Amino acid sequence: MEEIEITSLIPQRPPFVMVDKVKSCDETDAVTEFLIREDNIFLDDGRLSPAGMIENMAQACAARMGCVNLLKNESVKIGYIGDIRNLTIIRQARLGEVVSTHVHIILDVLDMTLASVTTKVGEETIAEARIKIALTNMESTN
Repeated sequence: MEEIEITSLIPQRPPFVMVDKVKSCDETDAVTEFLIREDNIFLDDGRLSPAGMIENMAQACAARMGCVNLLKNESVKIGYIGDIRNLTIIRQARLGEVVSTHVHIILDVLDMTLASVTTKVGEETIAEARIKIALTNMESTN
């Protein structure tokens, strides 16, 4: 998975890409990594803004779906956030840190997916949320 170019899995393009690589992926779980760099558009006073934290979580979900599509030899589908619940940002990621975002699928019915998402730095949990994603029939133009 780590050799797959991340932009082949998600619709975002630089400078809006908030995931560097997929560490692991299957039908129900995925783990992504992202290095917080100085040129990040969501960096505010050396910390990733709450919007950047949420965007990383959403793109981790998108990367998981892209991986699943590739594993099934299907084209990568585009998803949209339908809902975010129980968002807790314990602390913002800092410049130079690598965040690891864990996506666990709770429910996948028709074109709706409910995921539990946890962002960590090392073993420290820094953010959590439940994200509902609506898939479209549109395909990514990667």
